[in-house]
Amino acid sequence: MKITKEIVRKTAHLARLSFNDAKEQQMIEDLQKMVDWVDKLREVNTEGVEPLTGMSTEMNAFREDTISNQISRESALKNAPKHDSEYFRVPKVIN
Repeated sequence: MKITKEIVRKTAHLARLSFNDAKEQQMIEDLQKMVDWVDKLREVNTEGVEPLTGMSTEMNAFREDTISNQISRESALKNAPKHDSEYFRVPKVIN
């Protein structure tokens, strides 16, 4: 695949980026290197290789989800700058 100015400009527009001419040329060169590298990977024989879902063969060691270090509601609200009897009071952020 050949990276062109049109591809870079369209991608930049979609990503809400802008480049001067020098940066645009640098982006073309960098993107072309990436595409060439991916094309090089197509030469690798992957027959019989299972797809990976992760980079590690280790399994997660799940633990029980247990409650610990609880504090009472009153203790939690004690140092809050603003609160009512049950909740923290915070400034409105959505109009």
